[in-house]
Amino acid sequence: MTTGMTTGMTTGMTARSTAHTVRLSPSGKDVACSPGDTVLGALERAGYALPNNCRAGACGECKTKVLDGEVDQGMVLDMALAPAEREQGYRLMCMAKPVSELVEIEFGTDDARPKLFPPRDRVLCVVVDSIERTPTIRELRLRPVGEPLRYWPGQYLMVGDPSAGAPPRPYSIANAPRPDGEIVLLVSRVPDGRTSGWVHEQLSTGDRVTVAGPYGTFIGDPGADTPVLCLAAGSGLAPILALTDAALRRGFRPPVTLCYSARGRDDLFDEGLMAWWTAKHRRFRFVPTFTGDEPDSALPDGSLRGRIPNVLPEIAADLSGHSVYIAGSPEFVEACTDAVIALGAPPERIHVEKYHPQAAAETPPATQLTPAL
Repeated sequence: MTTGMTTGMTTGMTARSTAHTVRLSPSGKDVACSPGDTVLGALERAGYALPNNCRAGACGECKTKVLDGEVDQGMVLDMALAPAEREQGYRLMCMAKPVSELVEIEFGTDDARPKLFPPRDRVLCVVVDSIERTPTIRELRLRPVGEPLRYWPGQYLMVGDPSAGAPPRPYSIANAPRPDGEIVLLVSRVPDGRTSGWVHEQLSTGDRVTVAGPYGTFIGDPGADTPVLCLAAGSGLAPILALTDAALRRGFRPPVTLCYSARGRDDLFDEGLMAWWTAKHRRFRFVPTFTGDEPDSALPDGSLRGRIPNVLPEIAADLSGHSVYIAGSPEFVEACTDAVIALGAPPERIHVEKYHPQAAAETPPATQLTPAL
């Protein structure tokens, strides 16, 4: 696997000014794609969910086979789309722009994918609170000035201010939808990160910001009735909190276990919320794990010591009947995925969200999004 930059089969080509059509196979459904739009953007605006995490050709989650037609792939990372995969016809839909009038892609079954709310661009919000949760994670609470955003728990927003030197970056929403529209984001400070630095050092309570979204497909299945295991590290806790919040609010009955990995006690937050959920929902369990060298006396009751993949058998020895949600760095997600599979978790019930802080996010142009009201 390499980490260089590569281009697709149509490098140097630009999409014509006429509209294009993306055809979903095998369903045969057609989706209109505006000039200059990406296939991912067109699908989202049509209400279809295609897995994606970075919107910048870095994570590979939106990798899809192009069966017919041509696209301008643009620049992508080799680690996200290997040369052999390109030879087989695979492209990254977050960067792929149709060049031919019709582009047919391999996509889902007859009913395609779950429906999503069309993303909105430049949604004006006010920062109603900015809280330092840990030495590296800041919590932002935003309220839209206009109509609240409609989103599924587990999705993310694009947040930034190019005029302040902070390019838009993806941040997962950490709460289920609320009547007042308030949105909670958890922003990890990334070394040399312009946007995370802007959030931590410049953005203040009362400031106005614009966001775009929602995006992403790390969403729960409302019809699931299996026990649930959630694994998170760092700001990967954000989508896990949103999914758990939504499930508990709607009276989800099977057991829910949330396991969070932290280095030390200073990195653990939302203990009050976890205690409240534990008291209110008898089938909810919170298990913090610690990888640092603090003495046991400094750690909360019920916690474990060690990396989640190593201590997982102590939490749930048999996952054959579980649904599993994992969010964090790619290394964390991959290690946890291997661990839950080893304990019997069915692959089709494992849902993951990999964070790629080094990837430059791309926001679709305003003309290609449903205008904010």
